[in-house]
Amino acid sequence: MNAALTVTDLFFDQAACGLMATDAHGMILTANASLHAWLGMPQGALIGTRLHDLLPASARLFHYTCCVPRLQSEGAAHDIQIDLLTPGGARLPVLLQLVRQRDGDREIDHWALFRDGSRHAYENALLCRSDAADAAREVQRQRDLQLQAVNTQLSAADLRKDEFLATLSHELRNPLAPMRSALDVLKIKHGNDEDARVIGAFDRQLRHLTRLVDDLMEVSRITQNRMQLRRAPVDMAALVRGAVHDMTPMMTAARHTLRLALPDAPLTVDGDATRLAQVVINLLGNAAKYTPDGGLIDVELTGQAGHAELRVRDNGIGIPAGALGTIFQLFTQLEPGRERACGGLGIGLALARGIVELHGGDILGESDGPGRGSQFTLRLPLIAGCAVAEPALAAPGQPAALRVLVVDDNVDAAETMAAMLELFGCTTLLAHTAAGALALAPDFLPEVALLDIGLPDFNGYELARRLRGLDACAGTKLIAATGWGQERDRQLARDAGFDHHLTKPIDIERLRLLLQ
Repeated sequence: MNAALTVTDLFFDQAACGLMATDAHGMILTANASLHAWLGMPQGALIGTRLHDLLPASARLFHYTCCVPRLQSEGAAHDIQIDLLTPGGARLPVLLQLVRQRDGDREIDHWALFRDGSRHAYENALLCRSDAADAAREVQRQRDLQLQAVNTQLSAADLRKDEFLATLSHELRNPLAPMRSALDVLKIKHGNDEDARVIGAFDRQLRHLTRLVDDLMEVSRITQNRMQLRRAPVDMAALVRGAVHDMTPMMTAARHTLRLALPDAPLTVDGDATRLAQVVINLLGNAAKYTPDGGLIDVELTGQAGHAELRVRDNGIGIPAGALGTIFQLFTQLEPGRERACGGLGIGLALARGIVELHGGDILGESDGPGRGSQFTLRLPLIAGCAVAEPALAAPGQPAALRVLVVDDNVDAAETMAAMLELFGCTTLLAHTAAGALALAPDFLPEVALLDIGLPDFNGYELARRLRGLDACAGTKLIAATGWGQERDRQLARDAGFDHHLTKPIDIERLRLLLQ
């Protein structure tokens, strides 16, 4: 029995942790040799002393406000980190495990204490790493905020760019309109005499400039996701034939040979004929521009696996392999193209791809390399079993000799338009403000009123409504003539009472038909 007690005492004294027991009031009843050694105290010196003498003030407060309530309610408190005070005042960090047990009529707290130096070091390391991680996260958060700010600035700049392009293209239409009208007047007066070549060159360059402006307008609509298609069954063969006809002067001027292969049967797609013609003209224009004079251009339209497939192939300057992936990006031009006189704006192919994708099709550019020509393939889904009736072409005739009120604050635009209308045999009267038009209309009794929309006093829509309210204009054909040509602009014109909407520069043949 005595030997067993001796072994127990040795086990208690030589334990790898500090052990002690206190009563419920903190009086130390016993403590092992390990705890005495940690504190630098002789064996038995702790017995009869008070626990709070071993604890610094903060640890005492923690013990009585946290440990004691948990002992009372749960009978145990685990993983408590505190410091013990040595007689010399040094701090000894320990980890506590506390258990309260009843011994007869009193409560005994059993303490197991573990040296906590390594744990503190580990926790300090973790804390340092946590602080470093927090600092890194803060740096990343600041960078994210900066990146977000930059993205916001870029988005705003991109929006301003799109708005600028839309406004620029609209503003460019205004001077183009009187130039177009003046040129049409010259063509009617001198189209068959010795000045015909000069007028023809002027006409080609003006049409080229008009196409560039149209491309700017359309690409701004695509980038702002505002392009609306006016879909209808379109025979691609007829459309390609018309585009080739339009580009004939450019091909002839460059002495290109254009070989056209079209199917006998219609290839019908569901599309916007105006937009698709713009795509085909862009492809033909590129082939002409990037092929040295006297080149060969093949245009072939076929039906392939439910699609209309148009291939435009040239023997021009070709495309480097590294540039094939970027040729459909906005404002992209091949380096040799910039060196040519008619390099363009670098928006044609981007516009073409945007329009084709809106139609559910695709477009592909291929080349065997510089000097080996290029091929562009356009594919559009066919409408199964749909035939397109050939549109009945109205025979161009002489417009009726009408009284036409021309309202435009641009004096040049108004006067050149009037000059052209007078060549048609019309009688014209000009006004440069809406108020002036309202003053002239009752006596002039216009049969047609050609109204600009952007007038200095009030806009053309309001003018149309007021003219409709006059007895003198009850039967007047109202035609809007404006640089704004989106569908919403056409709808605004219809809502205001206009009969027709023409986009500047005005196509003389379309106007001629409206005057018949």
